[in-house]
This record gives sequence, structure tokens and C-alpha cells, in this order.
Amino acid sequence: MLTLTLFTTSHCHLCEQAVELITEINPTNPLALVEIASDDNLLMQYGERIPVLQRSDNGSELNWPFTKDDLVAFINP
Repeated sequence: MLTLTLFTTSHCHLCEQAVELITEINPTNPLALVEIASDDNLLMQYGERIPVLQRSDNGSELNWPFTKDDLVAFINP
């Protein structure tokens, strides 16, 4: 089963929008939220780009802003 990981941080309104959109489009696959603020490496890698969605099967990433169509294409290539 495909797991999606969303790199996020607290009090990020864009991250909240991304979660809502992802759960609307993708109600069946698990969504893991990763807080980047607690990890210096993740903060360096994603700090300027969050929210970022990552696929568990191939590691590909989708950067914000993304639309419903972008999500569908990303989840179901």
C-alpha cells in the first residue's frame, strides 16, 4: 500500500490546506505527517518548500502549491 508523507511544520496554514486537499483526494492511503522543525537536516531540506508531499514507493516529491489534478496525477501515475 502506498504511504504518503507530508513534510510540514506547526502553525503553517499552507500545510493545513495541503492536508485537507490530500485527505479529500486520497482517503484510503495512509498520510504520515513529519514535523521538520525538530530535525535540522529536514529543516534545511524542506524549510523553504513546505508543504512537500512524498511517495513511499519511489521517493518522488510534490511541492506546494499543488492542485487536485496535480495530486491525482501524483498519486495515480
